[in-house]
Amino acid sequence: MHGYQLMQTIADRTSGAWSPSAGAIYPTISQLEDEGLVSTEQDGGRRLASLTPAGQDFLSQQGETLGDPFAAFTDQRSGPDLRAALRDIQVAVRQIAVSGDESQVAAAASVLTKAKRELYLTLAGEAEGDAES
Repeated sequence: MHGYQLMQTIADRTSGAWSPSAGAIYPTISQLEDEGLVSTEQDGGRRLASLTPAGQDFLSQQGETLGDPFAAFTDQRSGPDLRAALRDIQVAVRQIAVSGDESQVAAAASVLTKAKRELYLTLAGEAEGDAES
């Protein structure tokens, strides 16, 4: 796999909870290459990483001890994908910031302030409208 495939795979396996950057992936690949656990080759401008026989041996010997780094993410509660909802809100806010007029930006700021308050009220166990303004 090349680095961006690794980043996407990690993000997919963690449902977006862990999205490593190129600044984390490529130095890690280099370190694993220095240790002889992976090899890399250029392929069409991309640097492809593959496990070496030594890397495969390491995993077969240490795999159980190391465990599955994604296990904690698969055991998480199911429910609405809050990260996706937050990304959708971020896109809408960015659009208002870029294209909105002054009154639209002010209205968006008000909506976001109210949303933050409602989220904290939800966390505190108070129903919408129960708390005094």
